[in-house]
Amino acid sequence: MKLARFENGGVPRLGVVDGDGIVPLDTIGIDHPDMIALIEGGQGALGEIAAALASGRGERLALADVHLLAPLRPRKFLGLGMNYRRHADEARALGIAVPDGQLWFNKQTTCVNGAYDDVVQGPTTKLDHEVELGVVIGHAAKSVAEGDAMAHVFGYLVVNDVSARDWQFQSPTITMGKSFDTHGPIGPWIVTADEIADPAALGIRCIVNGEIRQSSNTEQFIHSIGAQIAHLSAAFTLEPGDILATGTPEGVGAAQQPPRFLSPGDVVRCEIDGIGVIENRIVA
Repeated sequence: MKLARFENGGVPRLGVVDGDGIVPLDTIGIDHPDMIALIEGGQGALGEIAAALASGRGERLALADVHLLAPLRPRKFLGLGMNYRRHADEARALGIAVPDGQLWFNKQTTCVNGAYDDVVQGPTTKLDHEVELGVVIGHAAKSVAEGDAMAHVFGYLVVNDVSARDWQFQSPTITMGKSFDTHGPIGPWIVTADEIADPAALGIRCIVNGEIRQSSNTEQFIHSIGAQIAHLSAAFTLEPGDILATGTPEGVGAAQQPPRFLSPGDVVRCEIDGIGVIENRIVA
């Protein structure tokens, strides 16, 4: 199931994507105030939606006629650094120390942006792209064993961990350089976990102005999704709707020789097989 947040007529709504259309949940008698409430409803909520769709109830709108919004504003938006083997190699080539364990940082949730909305450059001269698989937590996880962790995953989405490299390296926390307003495009929807047979075998790409800059597969993960959830939940509770951005593959602009940063007018397209596409234009 593909769950989206969208607007038509200026009113935000939740819907389920069906081919090239979308069925608003409020037209099939299902009312959740926001996506996090739906996620908290768990399998019961998903079953209710599936039954309503099977009955043929509801209005069907063309996806082309609605504006897709960010699927949710998470309570926590966490990013994992250098989790692809070849990306770790390119970091070493730049003289960046690669940790033995997991290196996590915060993206402030005010950075969240829609799948097709503009990204504002802001006060940086070193704007970079990072396509990532986003994991959406389904129910609370605290001190979860790695072998049990995947049961806490609600679904997946595409993330562009837009990064202001000059600001990123001003502080060891790197949070400011990862958190400019609009620098967290996500979407285009949440694909529920049951639709992704193996999240560790997904093709992933970033294309800038029609040129492939990043192309890899999540099989290149150093730390599995289960290991990520186990590690984080050892310290604090992961809550429904939290997003884990699981790392980016090689090919970021900062690692090119010479570096290739983004500028106003550039169009960044991020794709993950089985999940979807987001595409954002850089504006001044």
